[in-house]
Amino acid sequence: MNSILSVPSRILKSEHLSLVLRLIVGFYFIYASMSKIPYPAQFADAVASYRLFPYWSINLIAVAVPWLELMCGLFLILGLWTRATALTIILLFLTFNVLIGINVLRGSPITCGCFDTIGEPISWWKITKNTGWLLLTVQVFFFDRLFLLRMGGMFGKKARNSLPVS
Repeated sequence: MNSILSVPSRILKSEHLSLVLRLIVGFYFIYASMSKIPYPAQFADAVASYRLFPYWSINLIAVAVPWLELMCGLFLILGLWTRATALTIILLFLTFNVLIGINVLRGSPITCGCFDTIGEPISWWKITKNTGWLLLTVQVFFFDRLFLLRMGGMFGKKARNSLPVS
């Protein structure tokens, strides 16, 4: 019985699964940012429709969040600061879920503003999907051990010592 449960446990804790999830979540965040960066005014309208932020902060949020999403996506894909990046993404998903949850409880007929200017309407289903993405990111946070720049990376001390001398 113990050996039957150890296989799924090893798969769940696999650094190779973390690499695949890093790529998936990274591309997801890059894709999400690409529809918001060129159209900050439309994203600002989506942010304002949540009615949870002070008026003065809406434009700042509409400009900063898409660039944060882009940087997080790139960092995950490249394997740079993966734990810090995964933690940032986890906090983003928790924030998104709280914002959507408040407005679902209010009965607000708004769209999430996740990918495009029209977007899908907010619902408990959107919170469920975000929670799934959050769980994928939690796996990356705890079990990712494949770092691009470990021990100096490609051009660090360890890499220079292993180069053949002509």
